[in-house]
Amino acid sequence: MRGSFLRMLLVIAVSLLGTSAVAQETGASTSPVYVVPIHGEINPSLMVFLRRSIDRAIAAGASHIIFDIDTFGGRVDSALQITTIIGSLTGVTTVAFVPVRAEGTGVSWSAGALISLACDAIYMAPGTSMGSAAPIIQGADGATQPADEKTVSAVRTQMAALAEKNGYPVALARAMVDEDVEVVELLIDGEPIVAAGDERESVVREAQAAGKQVETGRTISAAGKLLSLTAGEAERYGISSGAVASFDALLDALGRGGAPLVRVEPSTADSLVSLVTSASVTSLLILVGLIALFVEITSPGFGVPGAVGILCFAVIFTANGLLGRVGSVELLVFLVGVVLLVLEIFVIPGFGVAGISGIALIAVSLVLSLQTFVIPTFEWEWAAFHRNVLIVVGNILGSLVAVAVLAHFVPRFRFFSRLVLAETQDASGGYTVQEATEEQRYLGMRGVAVTTLRPSGKAALDEQVVVVESDGEFIESGAPVEVISVNGNRVVVRRAE
Repeated sequence: MRGSFLRMLLVIAVSLLGTSAVAQETGASTSPVYVVPIHGEINPSLMVFLRRSIDRAIAAGASHIIFDIDTFGGRVDSALQITTIIGSLTGVTTVAFVPVRAEGTGVSWSAGALISLACDAIYMAPGTSMGSAAPIIQGADGATQPADEKTVSAVRTQMAALAEKNGYPVALARAMVDEDVEVVELLIDGEPIVAAGDERESVVREAQAAGKQVETGRTISAAGKLLSLTAGEAERYGISSGAVASFDALLDALGRGGAPLVRVEPSTADSLVSLVTSASVTSLLILVGLIALFVEITSPGFGVPGAVGILCFAVIFTANGLLGRVGSVELLVFLVGVVLLVLEIFVIPGFGVAGISGIALIAVSLVLSLQTFVIPTFEWEWAAFHRNVLIVVGNILGSLVAVAVLAHFVPRFRFFSRLVLAETQDASGGYTVQEATEEQRYLGMRGVAVTTLRPSGKAALDEQVVVVESDGEFIESGAPVEVISVNGNRVVVRRAE
């Protein structure tokens, strides 16, 4: 169900969130070359933008898609999804390019290196670097820390698989992720090749058996160090296909000089989705939405708080739905939670299982809307899960406190005086639920318990059935009773002698 809902949202996204593209050059070739930027943090919104940009390039008949990479990395899940998208492409050549620009950093690190290895070819401008792809996780407190071995192993295996698929040295890909991998340079008949420490002996043995001369070169990546390569090193060891300084030089290297070059840029709507799905804005929307929800449920009729609450949650679920996080399950769980909360407040007396279950289901739906998985498996998924739970639970508690504060202070403001009852009507002011003579009419009267009193029930008094309660004693049906006190509409009885 989540997949069908996501496809519907993506169709809407394609029509509403159109990316801007400007053809910069025209030439004899009618097959365009698309340039798609991967700048800044790798996150779910960037993944959606890339998917839509790639679809646009394929629809336009692009011969090449160049990914303009300038990033320190980002989320592991988003990077893996992007590599899957790129790796599944057929009929188009994918190229990772790390350029030098005044406003950029000239690096393809961490998740950027993973995405680069997913491409058919890699080119780097002089002065750039790539590597340092060891996964890190962000805890609930916001601090980053190295990922566990299970996550490192998964990313290392994926890096090696991508390198093997696209013809890059597997040993270098492993060393970018795992600091325990040592990589050395071997000169076989003068030609440099790379070998990991655990495969060095077999490579030397095979070369010598073939009658080739083997010399040991430099240590490219020592044990205990993560591997990063400069543009020159990447070209020397077969990671990069060449060092080029500009897009024009890159097109010439690809044999596409003079081809139409189309640069795709994130639209305003893309930036808006990225902003709305950021942690700070999401927290604010959850907090405001929950406050509005609680205020609306405890207020008569339907008004501004209800509209604000609907708007906040609609923005949360729609924006995260565009990122592939929300399906019909999350929406259904949220609605069931709201219904249970309404039943608890208006139908079921007190506050018990229904109310607690309603709040719990609302919390579960919000947590699920912030992540792409249901049950965490890897350490980074557990870290994301803990962070999401902290965000949601913290905002629920914050909204309850905010509602309590509003209930105390709002009546004091003149602006809200027409919306809330600021005066109380108590007995000292002569107010009562019924006349005093009516209250005294039952006092001392005798009757019979119509139902069992435990302690509340009904009794027949003066040929009328009245709701009464015992003074704490269990009184069975049919037993004689006597009214001992009346306070408003509360009639207290005891077993008659």
